[in-house]
Parts: sequence; structure tokens; C-alpha cells
Amino acid sequence: MQNPFGRAEPDPRPRAEPSPGPRAEPEAGRRAAPGSAPGSGPGSGPGSGPGSGRRAAGLLRSLLAVVLGALPVLAFPVPGLWWWAYVALVPWLLLVRTAPGVRRAALDGWCGGIGFLVAMHHWLLPSVHVFLLVMAVLLGLLWLPWGVLVRALLGGAPTPARAAAALCAVPSGWLLIELVRSWEGLGGPWGLLGASQWEVPAALRLASVGGVWLVSLLVVAVNTALVLLIAVPGLRAVGVAGLAACAVMAGTVAWGVGAPRPSGTVRVAMVQPGVHGGTDGAERRLARAEELTRGLAGQRLDLVVWGESGVGRDPAADPALTARLTALARTVGAPLLVNVDARRADRPGIYKSALLFAPDGPTGDRYDKMRLVPFGEYVPARGLLGWATSVGKAAEEDRRRGTAPVVMRLPGGERPLTVGPLVCFESAFPDMSRRLAWDGADLIAVQSATSTFQRSWAPAQHASLAALRAAETGRPVVHATLTGISAAYGPDGRRVGPPVGTDASTAVVRELPLSESTTVYARWGDWPLYGAFVVIGAVCAAAGAGAFRRTGAGRPGRRARTVRG
Repeated sequence: MQNPFGRAEPDPRPRAEPSPGPRAEPEAGRRAAPGSAPGSGPGSGPGSGPGSGRRAAGLLRSLLAVVLGALPVLAFPVPGLWWWAYVALVPWLLLVRTAPGVRRAALDGWCGGIGFLVAMHHWLLPSVHVFLLVMAVLLGLLWLPWGVLVRALLGGAPTPARAAAALCAVPSGWLLIELVRSWEGLGGPWGLLGASQWEVPAALRLASVGGVWLVSLLVVAVNTALVLLIAVPGLRAVGVAGLAACAVMAGTVAWGVGAPRPSGTVRVAMVQPGVHGGTDGAERRLARAEELTRGLAGQRLDLVVWGESGVGRDPAADPALTARLTALARTVGAPLLVNVDARRADRPGIYKSALLFAPDGPTGDRYDKMRLVPFGEYVPARGLLGWATSVGKAAEEDRRRGTAPVVMRLPGGERPLTVGPLVCFESAFPDMSRRLAWDGADLIAVQSATSTFQRSWAPAQHASLAALRAAETGRPVVHATLTGISAAYGPDGRRVGPPVGTDASTAVVRELPLSESTTVYARWGDWPLYGAFVVIGAVCAAAGAGAFRRTGAGRPGRRARTVRG
């Protein structure tokens, strides 16, 4: 007899004596039939034992985790199903919470992270080849402790305290993963979950308060609350409370935090030559950009912006080129912001630099790109990984880095305007645009080139990042490229005018509202990240004190001996 606590109780009934007749041997003790090989019975062949079955089930579960981890990518451009982000993590979370052990939960988190990274960066395959998988496997390790956290707080039959902690800790854990992988050396902040909400006005208002980080926090919190609703019937009230709290926070910010107050306008032209590749590509880009810029004459412009690498040699070492660019600025009657990808005349090495030319000559302002694309513009640990140049499109020579951001003052106009340039990949970093706004930039200009990935999701994803940077800083942002997509955004993050597609070769003018308002994010910075550290620290301390220890899983007692044994 077994009592309710798992211990064996003696059976009060008299035990029957065993029969004197022949006794059947246990299955495991039977001898093999004459002429048969040991282990030749049914189901005893190689790879057919219980161990191989467990391995096959584990492999299938890992593959499922990879697929489920890839689901959130559908919320980003090009699919652009922004609403999908609020449910995309639910299947992955449900899988992790059912893990039979801590190791399995960690593995589910790791495999899901691999799937997310491969899906998010799949367009890099033509350039980095096998390095994409290596990167995904290594960076996927960041989700390993997250899987353990999810199982600890959502697994089994969570108590109300564990469920409430999960609503705060699971999103905070995800946010810390985004923080770590946002380091430039690990690939940068591409694919932050909050960036999928770039077209949602309420999300843009949230970004003005806590940056893209606060939007990511809200998205993961909604997914966590849905898991409580679906998988834990006894705690549906906690899930409903979590959803209500997210709705109240988003609604309060959307209606309580106003859009930046306008303070005038600025007319900016974006020149997209639509030319790339070929041995003479740099000269053809320059010629086409000149032609398109001349067509802007007489349109009362404040600034003309060219895309990244629009000029293939340093004007400081070429007086004729300096004269051409100065004459072009004089023709349109506005300063010209160009981007040079060449060896500098005054120091060794190749730099990507933003230079400003006024109608009366170069202003002397120069910004050298500070954060470079791994493998695209430099090879990390080239002595060890230099062979990557032979299997992909990795940089043959490392670009050099700039040392400081630059805010440029535009000459002319009724009042002096200032522009803060960023080069391509740098628009993914929230802190860089925030620094420019803090240093006094009225306008942020992103000079980009995604020509290598022309037929992929990359151009649309890159252009969408400017919307978040505009909302975070309260400053208009223009995203000018060589081959598209070029777009402009007002200080509230909403797009102004239609985007210029990847097949276009044109110049467009956008009149953008200016604002002198200072957003909460511009003033206080990455405070959601600090809050995430506090939450995770508190949860770890509580777990160490036994606050989240599972109950109701008593230690199994010894099995009672019976007549049949």
C-alpha cells in the first residue's frame, strides 16, 4: 500500500506462500533460444533501444526550437507583420516551460536563439557564408540562461508569486540579451524586437520615453502574459493583469506624452544614384549623383544628402574634385553632404567620411565612421580569421575608425541649422543618435549603402531603423542611400513622403518639421536597461533564498514489496 506522501505502508493482509510449481523467469533473465545471437530479439537491434529513441526525440525537439525561435522575424520588414511580434514568442515559451529538466530548457533556449539569429540575418549568407552559422551558434548561447529562467518561473504549476515574477523577469532577461549582442564586436543591435514596431504610433511614443528598449520590454511582456493565459488555467487572472498593465502603460504614454513641438521646417534633398558595382562603379556613381543634383537647382533647399561611398577618393588630395563638388553646391544653392570611401590624404588607411561642401567651398567639417561592420569593413582577429576573405565578401583591408561624433553647422539660412551625420550601420545604435541630439543636432542624416543586399530584406529593415531614431531623439532623420531604400522621418518618427525603392535612380525633396523638444529618452537614456538589471538581480536573489522553490513534488518513497515482486 502507498500512502499519500509516497512512503510504503506494510500490508496488513497475510502474505500468500509462493506456489511450488515452476516459476516463470523475468523477461530480462530468459536465455536466448538456441542458434540465436545475443540481443537479436525484437527491438534489440543497433539504434533501436530506448537510448536511441530519446536521442531522436531530443533532436526533433531541438529542431522544433530552432523553427519556433525564427518566428519573430516575420514581424520585421519585408513581411512587416508588426502585430505578429506580440504572439511570436508564445510557441517558443510554451516549449521551454515544458522542458523536463534544466539542461533541456537551456538547450531549447540556445536552439531558439540560433533560429532567431539565422532568420534575422539570412540575407548575409552571400557575403559571410559559413560564418553566419558560426555567429548564430555562438551568439545563440546568450539565450541559454534565458531558457533556464523561463522554465524556473513558468514551468510546471507556477505559484502566483512565480507568475508575477515571470511577467517582469522574462522580458528583462530578453532585454539583457539584446544589450549584450548590441555590442559592435558581436554584430551590433540589428533585429531588436522593439524595432519591429517602427510603424506603430503608440510604440513610437514609447520609444521617445525609453528608446527601442522599452518597446522590446513591452512586446516580450505581452507574450509572457499570453503564455500564462494559455498554459496555466489557475493563474489566468495574473495573465489578464499583465495584459492590462501593458495596455495601460502603452495607452498612458501614447496619450500622455505629446509629440515633439514643431519649430520650423527644413527642406532636404536625398540623392539616390542607383549605381553600384563594376570596376568603374565609383566614377559612375559620382557622375550620376552630379547629374541628379543639378536637377535640384531652384528648389530652395537647406541641404542635399548623398548616400554612403558616393565619392571614391579624398577631395583633400584632389583639387579638381573639390572644385566639382563646390560648384555643385553653388548650382543648387545649398550645402552638399557627401560620403567618401577612400584613403585619407593626411593619414594612413581607408576611412568612410562625411564631408560638407558649401557654395563657397568645403566647410572643413569631417566625420569619420566610428563603428564598423564586422567582416564587411574589417575582419575581427584578421590573423586568425583572415581566410574569410577567400570564401566570402569580407573586407580585403580593414577600414580605420573615427574617434568622436561631429555636429556640423550649415551655412546660410535665416537661422543656423546643425546636422549630425551617421554612416550606414551606425543608425542601428540608439546611443549614437541620442548623443548627436544631446550635442545640438537639429537634423540627423544617415548615409547608407545596402547595395550588396539589394534583393533581400536588408534595405527595408535598415530604412525602418531611422523611424526609431527619430522618435527617440525628437529630431527629423533622413536616410539617404546609393540604391535604396531612401526615406525621411519627422521628429515623431512618422515617415514623411513615400520611400524611394531599390530600383530607383532619382533625387527627392522632403520638407521636414524641426523640433527643439527634448524627449525623455534623450534626457535619461537607457533607463529600461538599468531596470532590467535590477529585476534580474532581485529574481536571482529571491531564487537563492528559496522563494521560487517548487512545491508539491515530494521525494518518492521506496516501492512496496508484493507477492508478484
